[in-house]
Amino acid sequence: MSQKQDIESIFMDKILKIKLFTIALFVGFTSFFYYDEFFIENTNATYSFDNIAFMVASITFGVIISASTYNLAFYFYIRNRQYLYYGLTQLSILFFLINLDSIFIAPFDEVFKLKNTFFFDLSRASILLFSMLFIKEFLKPYKVSQVNRVIQTIFYLTLLDILFALISSFTIFTNFVPIFILIWLVLSEASREVKEKDMPFNALRVGWYTVIFVAAIEHIGFIDMIGVSFPFIHVTFAIESIFLSLAISYKFKLVEEKQKTQQSLLLQQSRLASMGEMVSIIAHQWRQPLNFLSMANMNLKRLHEHDKDSQMLIGESNKQIEYMSQTIDNFRDFYNPSKHKEQFSVESATKAVLEITSHSLSMAKINISFQIEKDYIIYGNKNEFEQVILNLINNAKDALIEASIKNPHIAIVLNQKSLIVTDNAKGIKQKDLDKIFDPYFSTKEESDGIGLYISKMIIEQEMGAKLEVETSSEGTRFIICF
Repeated sequence: MSQKQDIESIFMDKILKIKLFTIALFVGFTSFFYYDEFFIENTNATYSFDNIAFMVASITFGVIISASTYNLAFYFYIRNRQYLYYGLTQLSILFFLINLDSIFIAPFDEVFKLKNTFFFDLSRASILLFSMLFIKEFLKPYKVSQVNRVIQTIFYLTLLDILFALISSFTIFTNFVPIFILIWLVLSEASREVKEKDMPFNALRVGWYTVIFVAAIEHIGFIDMIGVSFPFIHVTFAIESIFLSLAISYKFKLVEEKQKTQQSLLLQQSRLASMGEMVSIIAHQWRQPLNFLSMANMNLKRLHEHDKDSQMLIGESNKQIEYMSQTIDNFRDFYNPSKHKEQFSVESATKAVLEITSHSLSMAKINISFQIEKDYIIYGNKNEFEQVILNLINNAKDALIEASIKNPHIAIVLNQKSLIVTDNAKGIKQKDLDKIFDPYFSTKEESDGIGLYISKMIIEQEMGAKLEVETSSEGTRFIICF
């Protein structure tokens, strides 16, 4: 861990201690002055809903039941535990609201007839217990070690509280510490620790912070002061269930896309490995004849040492043998699926690809130029970078052949900030431009559509650079920005 990370860790610990100290002060103050209010004794309804409020509350029950059924069904279908924990959280919320309405709100007190304070305390503790399990499972991809320690502490305290309730018929921990404060503590720490906040994480925060806000103003008695009888907490729980169900579904979609990326990369590596094995076999078969020709040239050179024309011809022959030997090494290195990372020259990597592609471009009568304004040193897997350059050149070649350009040309320009590959193949159609980097999308019939997708993943995720595309009626430019 770097010095900066150490300082950030200490700073975060200090803020967490301040939060915990503030919560402890709040609990101490409220338990000293409002001790009797924490334990329910009177079970007669103190609030009354009119027809509209009653109907709204009933609808929210339907939403929560649907959300819990949806998430539990998904768990049994795909066995993802975050669906299970959130489904159980929703069932606990439903049980809590039924108990809350039975004790405090007419006409629900006559509808449910569940005036049991033990069940009320138990349902409240269950919400906190399953919420901690759900949030921990939800945050796994974000690698939040400090938040996990907070969640684990709250989880075990809640578990002990439930066991205590089974013995004494009432809870202590969740009676004195409102559960919305504990959930706020976890979410606020997660917000500080998660660096890249995506849509699922933001949906999680919006859903829970809505509930926390309404629960807080109800807890301090603001709703009582304004004298409004409306199921605010019911509605916010329903909104939260919608937000979080969407967050979980979208997060599952992101996981699926990530798995597709991994499968595509594995497929590409498998292809490279197969081609590498084939090249190795060819290299092994060619080495012996090349060595024989080299030995034969040595003998011929000795026999015709006074014949200048023969010496010149033998010299040219040796150059061709050396070229063939070097070509074999280049192909073998190029198709080596190694994941080794190193610092390498973009110029040398590009030249290695040009040596391999020069013959196929020449056969297609395509002219290629490489202009070097300034070399750039990048850290990453050289082989993967070469695969990207090869893919961009091959795409340009295919586009030029398909468009039947009279003077086909590919221009590569390297400067300190970027590597630009340009063709004159009349550009990409505007309707295809936004999908050009999508997996399994291709304008070519016999293509699997993963080349540019994998290229973008390699450049942006593996090397920290950026791959962009620009197009016009003249041609297309792929730009690797360092």
